[in-house]
Amino acid sequence: MTVRSDASGTVRTSRVKMKDLSASWVLENPSNGDPDNLKGPQVLKLKDSYQPSKTFEGNVEHFIDDHQLEEGEIQNLQRASWSPVKYKRQILRQKRRDFRTAELIRQVKESDKQMQATAAIESLTNMDTVGKGKYSLWRKDFENPNSDSTLKLMRDQIIMAKAYANIAKSKNQNALYNSLLKHVRESLLVIEEANSDAELHSSALDHAKAMGHALSIAKDQLYDCHTVARKLRAMLQSTEDNVGSLKKRSAFLIQLAAKTVPKPLHCLPLQLAADYFINGYQNKKDLNKEKLEDPSLYHYAIFSDNVLATSVVVNSTVLHANEPEKHVFHIVTDKLNFAAMKMWFILNAPEKAIIQVENIDDFKWLNSSYCSVLRQLESSRVKEYYFKANHPSSLSVGSDHLKYRNPKYLSMLNHLRFYLPEVYPKLHKILFLDDDIVVQKDLTPLWDVDLQGMVNGAVETCKESFHRFDKYLNFSNPKISENFDSNACGWAFGMNIFDLKEWRKQNITGIYHRWQDMNEDRTLWKLGTLPPGLITFYNLTYPLDRKWHVLGLGYDPALNQTEIENAAVIHYNGNYKPWLDLAIAKYKSYWSKYVKVDNYYFRLCHISE
Repeated sequence: MTVRSDASGTVRTSRVKMKDLSASWVLENPSNGDPDNLKGPQVLKLKDSYQPSKTFEGNVEHFIDDHQLEEGEIQNLQRASWSPVKYKRQILRQKRRDFRTAELIRQVKESDKQMQATAAIESLTNMDTVGKGKYSLWRKDFENPNSDSTLKLMRDQIIMAKAYANIAKSKNQNALYNSLLKHVRESLLVIEEANSDAELHSSALDHAKAMGHALSIAKDQLYDCHTVARKLRAMLQSTEDNVGSLKKRSAFLIQLAAKTVPKPLHCLPLQLAADYFINGYQNKKDLNKEKLEDPSLYHYAIFSDNVLATSVVVNSTVLHANEPEKHVFHIVTDKLNFAAMKMWFILNAPEKAIIQVENIDDFKWLNSSYCSVLRQLESSRVKEYYFKANHPSSLSVGSDHLKYRNPKYLSMLNHLRFYLPEVYPKLHKILFLDDDIVVQKDLTPLWDVDLQGMVNGAVETCKESFHRFDKYLNFSNPKISENFDSNACGWAFGMNIFDLKEWRKQNITGIYHRWQDMNEDRTLWKLGTLPPGLITFYNLTYPLDRKWHVLGLGYDPALNQTEIENAAVIHYNGNYKPWLDLAIAKYKSYWSKYVKVDNYYFRLCHISE
């Protein structure tokens, strides 16, 4: 059976025989499309390219409407009647339709933008610039009366007023120049040290409106985009220079404040030392001497001249210790603070724990013939660097020079950590603690850590590219670059477990002396104990879990609060020590809760939280 249309467009059917068909005809079973398996009525498909008439297409559409076929079936039935040429034309038509649609959408969008721009220009043209009001109209947050914005507005107005005042002066418009400066002075008086709208004077809004009026007049008379932009760039450059100068001054003052002893902390050792000698405690001998040398106990080393800070370290450690009677604290201080430190722990010794206080001057073996640092302090170059009055110490040299002239870098108390086996010859392990730490958990598990043949157990401080060896050592010097890896991870002093048996075996103090001698001219590293520590214990440091020791409370206000609270030891390394007014307020409570403010000496010296 074949289907065709005649010249008039009418659809007609007819029967054909196989012998009448050409090679271009193919028999297909409509049920499965298999020409080799013909069952039931057959449909003949024509592969020849012919184009069905419009009448035929209309008849097909009429047939489809009558039988309510699905949309997909309609498209398939229509496409089945298309020749390849027509199918290609249909695709090209669809592409042209899509292109025209996209072009129309683009034109509509451009028309909308043009209309918006025109409306904005008309709005600005019709705006009354003489009327009083806000100058910074582009700042949408100023439109909200409930936002804390008046202070910001007034500061912006001052900047623009200064810019226009300079332009007015250059154009000899003295009246406008004087008017703008007058408004600037009045606004500055109203603002003063305010940090929010609530702190502003009640007349602030009136001054802002008056300034807005003056700026509107100045804009009408002086505004030129190029001139204003050039003036603002000049003001920005000047402000950046001022900021740089203020940063340098701030660094100087912070260093100065960090090394200055507050009056209450100066009072405390004086009162303690006076009572120590008045009451004759200098003749009192230490008890429990056998426990001081018992390697089976838990021994701590604290080297400090700060009585208050040392008391917090001891109090916090004992408070969290599971067996405080097994904890021995070896405190070494200088001659000036020995009596005060001794007196404090005589009167405020923690229960059960054992306290030993020693004077570093009593270590007769620690002299310039043995100790590199003491020998260097006798050299003329070091004296010139530290003590000569003509050495530059003004703000112009920056904060680094002042930092490294801090007395703590010259103190043998700071370098005594490299002589632990000599100070405690009968001990096997010892935990070294800085005086600016607070203990929050029991530390006895540290004695059970297997250091795997290493001498020093410490928490590493490197994060990504920070706190690696190249931060502390001068790798432009071949003595450093040929012996150390610049990307090696740094670690922290402040809480370190030392294996003294392995220390003696590997002669760690000898390694320290050799490198300290090579750095007499300070070309390998700046002064301090961490750089020589990194060198001395290079490849001899076992990394402890970070939870043991969290650092940065003395300089970083953005530390993770959870990490601080979960840490065994928190460290106030940096200039913002917790006993100073510089301290970061949100961290101070972790330290101050171990200060017994009701103590007689604290009240006498006005030491409070």
